[in-house]
Amino acid sequence: MMALPPVADGAQLQRLRADEAGWLPAGRDIAVAHGYGDARLVAFAAGTNLVAALNDGLILKVFPPFHRGKFLSERATLRVLARRLAEVATPELLHEGERDGWFYLIMTRLDGIPASDVWPQLSEPDRQHLLRQVGRVIGSVQRIPPGELLTLGPRWSDFLQAQMAGCHARHQRLGLPQTLLAGLDDLLQEAAVLLPPNPQPVILTGEYIPENFLVEREGGGWRVSGLFDFGDVMAGFGEYDLLGPSAFMAAGHPGRVRALFEGYGFAPADISWQLKRRLLALMMLHQASDPVRHICIPDWPSKVRDFDELQALIWPD
Repeated sequence: MMALPPVADGAQLQRLRADEAGWLPAGRDIAVAHGYGDARLVAFAAGTNLVAALNDGLILKVFPPFHRGKFLSERATLRVLARRLAEVATPELLHEGERDGWFYLIMTRLDGIPASDVWPQLSEPDRQHLLRQVGRVIGSVQRIPPGELLTLGPRWSDFLQAQMAGCHARHQRLGLPQTLLAGLDDLLQEAAVLLPPNPQPVILTGEYIPENFLVEREGGGWRVSGLFDFGDVMAGFGEYDLLGPSAFMAAGHPGRVRALFEGYGFAPADISWQLKRRLLALMMLHQASDPVRHICIPDWPSKVRDFDELQALIWPD
């Protein structure tokens, strides 16, 4: 039996992922141990962890020791969401375990096409239709009680405090335009008032972006058919999960923004300046926040002079 090698950080994990011979035999041993001795393993080149298909119907996901938190989050989310979403599928957790200090899950593989393969070719009406569905799915997920996710942390108030503490340094490092960086501390002071420190916690994936959901044909258009990849899930303030589709998909188009908000369940009266200000603050505080690279509005830094203008650009009336 081949052992999974030690890795110290993400860079070493990336090198191992690129070297299939360095880890796939251990993955095959895991498959054999769970009764899949005849399975054909095909490694995925991309991803945060080590991932391989077992034939066409199963997925093996292997987490290094320093990603134990992601393993716990993914496992808990698969349990909590199991068969509870009427409109979309999530993977069914079949097996879990530990090997050589690493952690693994075996789950069913979902049918569908990655939305990232489809989104660039969609017409504007189809994009709005899909965004309305994304908003609806977010709302459906958030109506499911978080269950054991509440025991994993971080608590929303602790998460918010930590993100605020490191926010300025993060965005300075990532190259936020100086005109915005100069106003960031004022925005964070607003956030401390606008954002509820202890909201009713809901399930947050943080990643409703085209790479993390599947679509399939429905009539002449497309529908959201599946959700996957739950390593960063936590419980907290629901509006946080509107950020991914706002930045990557709505991208400042009024019709798309309206479709996302309507799907989520906002009435026209809910779409206020205060809502947009909360979203702007959360966008800067998101655990993956990188506005320069993640706001998919061409050359957006040249179009704004301050956060008021950025807010109006991302979420126009």
